[in-house]
Amino acid sequence: MTPMPARIIHTTIDRPWRDVYAFASQPENMPRWAAGLAAGLSREGEDWIGDGGPIGKIRVRFTPLNDLGVIDHTVTLDTGMSFENALRVVPNGDGAEIMFTLLRQPDTDDQAFEVDTAAIQTDLGTLKQILEQS
Repeated sequence: MTPMPARIIHTTIDRPWRDVYAFASQPENMPRWAAGLAAGLSREGEDWIGDGGPIGKIRVRFTPLNDLGVIDHTVTLDTGMSFENALRVVPNGDGAEIMFTLLRQPDTDDQAFEVDTAAIQTDLGTLKQILEQS
């Protein structure tokens, strides 16, 4: 498979990176900041099940908790299609940088890619707002 075009979407958060990771890595917290998971996630074995809105039921499997700030997760749709999502929290001075790598899927047009980018930027902005206010 040919490599897909990628865009790294990031936000600086004025909180220690471990605090950001501790909050963002908990699936229970994701509905608070990730709009696509606003309906919530429920645990089913090693996976988390949620309502992906227009895309239907989703199954999410997260990488195990770690000391590296990695919150990678695989999202599987009812259709069986899976998407690997890379999400990282890294130190940035006394704060943190959170980065999501968006891979442009085949058959995704420019407008849809920009919409996805904007949605992720909004989600990261919401996470920043939550963490900087607490």
